[in-house]
Amino acid sequence: MVLGIFLLLMDIFFLPLHATDSEFIFNGFTGSNLSLTGLAQITSNGLLLLTNNTIEEKGHAFSPSRIKFKNSSGSGSVALSFSTTFVFGIVPQYPDVGGHGLAFAISPYKDLPGSMPSQHLGLLNDSSNGKAGNHLIAIELDTVKTIEYYDIDNNHVGIDINGLTSLNSSTAGYYESTADAFTKLNLMAGDATQVWINYDAASIRLDVRIAPFKMPKPGAPLVSSIVNLSDIALDEMYVGFSASTGAGSSHHYVSGWSFSTGGEAEDLDQSRIPSIPKKANTKKGRLVSVAVLVALALAGFSVLLILVLSILFFCHQRRKKFEEVKEDWESEYGPHRIPYVDIYRATKGFDETNLVGSGGFGKVYKGVMPKSRAEVAVKRISHDSRQGIREFVSEIASMSRLRHRNLVQLLGYCRRQGELFLVYEFMANGSLDRILFEEKEPSLNWGQRLKIIKDVAAGLLYLHEGWEQLVIHRDIKASNVLLDEGMNAKISDFGLARLYDHGSNPKTTHIIGTLGYLAPELSKTGKATTCSDVFGFGAFLLEVVCGRRPMEFCAGQDDVPGLVELVSEWWKKGKIFETVDLNMKGSFDKDEAELVLKLGLICSHPEPTARPSMRQVIQFLEGSIQIPDKSMESLGGSFRFASYDVSFDDFATSYPSTAEITSTSDHHRSSAFTDSC
Repeated sequence: MVLGIFLLLMDIFFLPLHATDSEFIFNGFTGSNLSLTGLAQITSNGLLLLTNNTIEEKGHAFSPSRIKFKNSSGSGSVALSFSTTFVFGIVPQYPDVGGHGLAFAISPYKDLPGSMPSQHLGLLNDSSNGKAGNHLIAIELDTVKTIEYYDIDNNHVGIDINGLTSLNSSTAGYYESTADAFTKLNLMAGDATQVWINYDAASIRLDVRIAPFKMPKPGAPLVSSIVNLSDIALDEMYVGFSASTGAGSSHHYVSGWSFSTGGEAEDLDQSRIPSIPKKANTKKGRLVSVAVLVALALAGFSVLLILVLSILFFCHQRRKKFEEVKEDWESEYGPHRIPYVDIYRATKGFDETNLVGSGGFGKVYKGVMPKSRAEVAVKRISHDSRQGIREFVSEIASMSRLRHRNLVQLLGYCRRQGELFLVYEFMANGSLDRILFEEKEPSLNWGQRLKIIKDVAAGLLYLHEGWEQLVIHRDIKASNVLLDEGMNAKISDFGLARLYDHGSNPKTTHIIGTLGYLAPELSKTGKATTCSDVFGFGAFLLEVVCGRRPMEFCAGQDDVPGLVELVSEWWKKGKIFETVDLNMKGSFDKDEAELVLKLGLICSHPEPTARPSMRQVIQFLEGSIQIPDKSMESLGGSFRFASYDVSFDDFATSYPSTAEITSTSDHHRSSAFTDSC
């Protein structure tokens, strides 16, 4: 009887501390009822082992039943906040050569049907990757750099939504607080490491932190993203882990796990968490491998020597053609450097048939990378370009680490004989400016324009609040918004961007940007801020709705009001719809158009403090809050504010910010603007 009571107590000891569907904790996994598939198993000492040394395999461990992830409300289902923490360890078969890492996942399926190992992390496959119907939320702890998914390195943490290209990622490590220096962690060191994941539904912010096990939770997140999971999650989902091996293999362990929706996950009991096994002693195997390699090298030395001598002359002749420039400052950006020869082949030697755009910065060519076959856009910056080396470095520094679906992804760069090259993902539909102002019959309807506005707002919010540093873009306009094949909008051209620590005071710089989008306070302070970005966004809003540039001149007239002033005047007359682009032929939602036009005016307010933040802008666009009456009342004064106090210099414009109108039959005119000219 005593033995029976003892066994019963042991069972209770190892069961999850909470039995509700939305809250549980495992201090070790002995006796757990997780759903295990693939290589996953529970070891005798209570560890969850997802994979072993079998190559090209995967393992899954998920909650046995679905967990509620949404609350229904009058306006629809809203994602719940959730919190989880777990301890993991990755023990590679050989030092620094292992499998493809593991991921915490929230999925409609606990067996992830059709998923593949290797670079797919057991989550998806080539055909399912990136599809909205996946409803997949994952935090990847990746130990292999996969070029096709634009991984930043072979030791990173990333936030994945419906695909394996991360919204945001960072080299593994931690900040004990926002003021502390970054401490790097090696995910394949075999050490126990704790992860904390928190999603706040109110701020739609997803934060990830990691640190060595038994160390306190870091004060600052390693990776963050602003993402509305209400659009991703289903009402009920499974939670768990996935891991995979490839040509190399690793033991992927999880030793403890706590999860909760609606509140903070309960702390793990450190005294009860089983230890991660030490690395296997592979010294003997490594010595044998080295001996075999040496023998093979000696046996083939004579053949290799002859081969090398035969191609030396050929290589010497080709070297000058493809010689590149590399300087000390580039060491920070080395992993993103692309060989010039690959860029040359991708664009077929910069053939003019591949030219897709040009401007003050140089030319842009379409290309196909020779190895990955990925379509790219190559910006070739000319020698006499106004976008010089400082802007080039700025673009690399900012874009190489930013990850968001509404930012054009910078894939790499190159320098050669004074020439500068930036390689981006290819955007099939080009710039919004071209569609609005260069096509004879613009094809954008109201629904497309509103989606483009929301996409750009989401991207700008990420730059202002969602990344580890504050990014001021300084040149938001239609020509810097590109559209992919699905007409999704992405912000491009970070050559003028400035990066600051959150909460720091922006530095005074040259006034730079594009006339019509520049906030008036820049001429007084010389400081670019989030408020000045919002001003440019306001001009962009009016530009998209009205089909007109912020500044235009009529033939024979010296003083023609700008777009903001004209929209303001027609709003005061109660005829604001007269300003809407005639190309939509009256086919637009009046309530939505009025909201966007008013929002454009508020964002363009002469006083910086009267402009909303980008978070408020998105709330206005989504209808979650209304534009206050007092905000509109403050626009009662004239928008013809004082001229700029200082002259502008070093403008970087890829498209003109002004246009000269010589005929009232111009297809981009609205009736209001035709009358004004």
